[in-house]
Amino acid sequence: MGKSVALPVTEPPATTAAEPRSIVDIRNLSLVFAAADKPVTALDGITLKIRAGDFVSLIGPSGCGKTTLLRVIADLEQPTSGDITVNGLQPEMARRKRAYGYVFQAPALYPWRTVERNVTLPLEIMGIDKAERQRRATVQLSLVGLSGFEKKFPWQLSGGMQQRVSIARALAFEPGLLLMDEPFGALDEITRDHLNSQLSKLWATTGKTCVFVTHSISEAVFLSTRIVVMSPRPGRILDIIDCDLPRERTLEMRESRQFQDIAARVRHGLAEGHSYDD
Repeated sequence: MGKSVALPVTEPPATTAAEPRSIVDIRNLSLVFAAADKPVTALDGITLKIRAGDFVSLIGPSGCGKTTLLRVIADLEQPTSGDITVNGLQPEMARRKRAYGYVFQAPALYPWRTVERNVTLPLEIMGIDKAERQRRATVQLSLVGLSGFEKKFPWQLSGGMQQRVSIARALAFEPGLLLMDEPFGALDEITRDHLNSQLSKLWATTGKTCVFVTHSISEAVFLSTRIVVMSPRPGRILDIIDCDLPRERTLEMRESRQFQDIAARVRHGLAEGHSYDD
């Protein structure tokens, strides 16, 4: 009988946590607008990955291309060059498949429709039956703290409540991605703080991927997992800052050293950006 041969013992490969999948993948994207005198470069060489479950804020000076970039993701603007996918699809196909909800700067509610019927409008267009529309409206209005206001009209609500209705409407068809174009910019500071807190809780509850345009450093730090700092036009990415505050956030966190350090880095990036073209 032959001798048994001892085989070498191999260690199993180390397991690593799976990386979250990319929801938005942008590579070397630029956008040039035609103008009467000369072309205007709005975005220049943007490369960015937004992962599932991220809350990404775009911050930069007025005219730097934040909203333009959001509109490119939403297929409301077409890039001049570069590549972009949303959920692995071209933006046009992602839009057709209703892969995202969009919240504009103004609530854009129909004054003759009740709160509930404003929320269910996209569902009506999609042909979803009445019972399911009402169920979704009830769920989403509860998430934004407006249970009991279903039969009110927009003119009976405050500005902050109207914006919450627009968020509920964007969530009503249950998209995985929420695009928000400075939705709280026109509100007073107290209302804005309250809505920041509510939005942070909503994000933690739903796990949505969010892309959020803002001019406020404090707002960006409070809400985000990552902050994209953009330069004055032409819009370029100057810095991408991880914001590793706890997922459940309170307004009191803004006084912490960690919060202030992140805010200082954003402020420094914005200041550096202003000297970029000097």
